Amino acid sequence: MNEQRQTARAVLLLSCAAFASSVALRLCDPILPELAREFGTTLGRASRVVMATSIAYGIFQLLFGPLGDRYGKLRVITLACLASTVGAFACALSTNLDLLALARALNGATTAALIPLSIAWIGDAVTLERRQATLAKFMSGQIVGMVSGQAIAGFFADHFGWRWAFALLGVLYLLVGLFLLAMLRGHWPKSAQNHVQQPARGRIRLVLQDAHARVILSVVVMEAMVTFGVIAFIPAYLHHRFGMSLFHAGSVVAAIGLGGLGYTLFARRWVRLLGQARLARYGGLLLGASFLLLALAPAWGWGLLACASAGLGFYWLHNTLQTLATQMAPAARGTAVSLFASCFFLGQACGVSVAGYMVDRIDTHWLFFASALVLPGVGGFLARYLGRREVANLAGALPRAIGL
Repeated sequence: MNEQRQTARAVLLLSCAAFASSVALRLCDPILPELAREFGTTLGRASRVVMATSIAYGIFQLLFGPLGDRYGKLRVITLACLASTVGAFACALSTNLDLLALARALNGATTAALIPLSIAWIGDAVTLERRQATLAKFMSGQIVGMVSGQAIAGFFADHFGWRWAFALLGVLYLLVGLFLLAMLRGHWPKSAQNHVQQPARGRIRLVLQDAHARVILSVVVMEAMVTFGVIAFIPAYLHHRFGMSLFHAGSVVAAIGLGGLGYTLFARRWVRLLGQARLARYGGLLLGASFLLLALAPAWGWGLLACASAGLGFYWLHNTLQTLATQMAPAARGTAVSLFASCFFLGQACGVSVAGYMVDRIDTHWLFFASALVLPGVGGFLARYLGRREVANLAGALPRAIGL
């Protein structure tokens, strides 16, 4: 019982780190129009600051995963959180778009350790039966960060200047990092201290040799491209179409986080009621319907409903993928989950790049129509795959059960 309480406190603190990371990742979305105006460029070119973060975040997963397995996930998370303070303040001091993109890349590189290594640590410390619900609790910080990131950025852009949003982020990183450092000096559950001595290349190969892992990684790339590659442009779409302020546009998009909280608050019930396969299928369908509603919305209020339902659908689908990721390679869990996050954010970077090219040439509506077509297929594919895998596992378990 004492160890369970310690694990619960650790999950709470890691959720705070995820909050800071999530704020950072979504901070630029609402201020893209402001950045385009200040630096005299187009919206598509300004989106490089979003793409730079995603690319750096994705690439550095390949470093932090093996480091976490070798030196301890909690230790690497703490140091990365403190290092992220530097990138956040560098963003606040940037004088042109290129420097801002470089600073955002630095921020993306250091904050890359926080969420995936936390998920891997939970995979080490929590049993499979409790894992999806525990991950949902952890994700509450990530989701609140998503809500806060959109709203904070829009508020500062409208009233004080976008640079102050990054200054606030730097203070947030510093505080969370110091609390983590204090906790790291205490006692942590032994089950979470699995250090692996195998070389990084061997751990990556161990993950990629598994056919199940390759399927999960491929699905998360597609999910990221057609979901968060498009979400980055929703605030600008609302701002231009309905004449909303950046703060209000960011607040509407923050409803994605409210939909996500609707998942985390009732995660145990969702999992028990629907199961993984149906969560994936219905998540893809709900996401597709939400993007279609956003494209056809006659007033901004419909965008609020679309974003909230998109948040619920996304976490139905994505939390299922996250749980599957923790099972890909238990002997190198940090590497496996970091590869998963790497694929997610590299997919997001590709999605932002393609979407940025499209918004400079055609109407933004087509982004939402494309996602509405693709996402139900992504969820349906994952649901069918899980169904076939469950049948195969049952077929394999029967001979073992009767002693063959």
